[in-house]
Amino acid sequence: MAPGAYPAARIVAPRIEVHFKRHLDGARLRDGRLALAPDADAVEAMVDAAFWASLRREETYLPRISLAFLSPAQTEHPMRFDRPLPLTAAALAKVAPAVERPGIHLAVWRNDGELRVWGTTRAIPDYCFVLEVAAPGLLVVKHRHGDQAGKFVNVAVLQGDEVKVVDERASSLPDCPPLLSAMLGFDSSASWVDSVNVLVQLAVSMRAHGRGGLLLVVPSGADGWRESIVKPVSYALDPPNGELAFLMSQPPDERDPQAWRESLERAVSAIAGVTAVDGAAVMTAGYELLGFGAKIARRRGSPQVDRVTLTEPIEGDVPSVVDPSALGGTRHLSAAQFVQDQSDSVALVASQDGRFTVFAWSPCDGMVHAHRVEVLLM
Repeated sequence: MAPGAYPAARIVAPRIEVHFKRHLDGARLRDGRLALAPDADAVEAMVDAAFWASLRREETYLPRISLAFLSPAQTEHPMRFDRPLPLTAAALAKVAPAVERPGIHLAVWRNDGELRVWGTTRAIPDYCFVLEVAAPGLLVVKHRHGDQAGKFVNVAVLQGDEVKVVDERASSLPDCPPLLSAMLGFDSSASWVDSVNVLVQLAVSMRAHGRGGLLLVVPSGADGWRESIVKPVSYALDPPNGELAFLMSQPPDERDPQAWRESLERAVSAIAGVTAVDGAAVMTAGYELLGFGAKIARRRGSPQVDRVTLTEPIEGDVPSVVDPSALGGTRHLSAAQFVQDQSDSVALVASQDGRFTVFAWSPCDGMVHAHRVEVLLM
């Protein structure tokens, strides 16, 4: 290995090559305009350059860039450099200020046998290999398919010497909640790249505000959940806020796609914002916001939650049974207690450090199941 190389790049490259080849081979039987699969050498080189670039400062700023592996013929209206840039940490850090806004990718392809950055683009084909610098030393491998405006599907996360490859089979495990299946988004036609999954967007938005938050999703038209809430709720809404419910009730053929999506983003941001207030936000499964700042209490006669099943949808993960206090602070313990007492509800918990946990009742295990899913939301 060359001096100064990033070891995780070589470790993950063959697995990434296999992933993209498998998905592209399957997609070509159904679709037309698709990317070309990156080979392991290209993956390793791009990951290595992006990692070292993420640790450099350019005029006090840390680079936030996205690399896409595609040729000029695979995109529309790119900015094409007269002289392609070398794929080095120094070159990436220099050009980073021009491409730090969302949706802009530095395009990488081979030029005379060498990988070069040939320009920038916003339009990429389905299943295009994308590598995003999310933070210093934190890289995310992803792709998307179907809707260009949809969320990317995360394939792997690299942080320092830690490599996490998303396990596509996690959605087929017993008791996997629909929310997790949508987050995985590899094969499900219900994933939010095809039909928008609001809870996924809420999870992304909750994690993004960085203050931590707790959202309880309770059954529509039922009041049993109130037995687990201290009265009164600090910020109860009367009537419930129905903006998100109204948007989701509009038939697809009656929507103005752009205006509807913009309205949806605003409604999601508003609900995600109130989760930052101390206490829990409460929303029905029909997307009506009932209030926020709610304090969770153990339901009368119910035992205290003392163990939960913990899993993470990554390859090699082994389920474990842990004390809920090991998952985090008060939010996590309260969420686990709520779901144990209200097994028809789901709790979404964002931590200030970026962790994100979905709590749902597991009929198979007969206990609360905590799904650590931040690897899917970056």
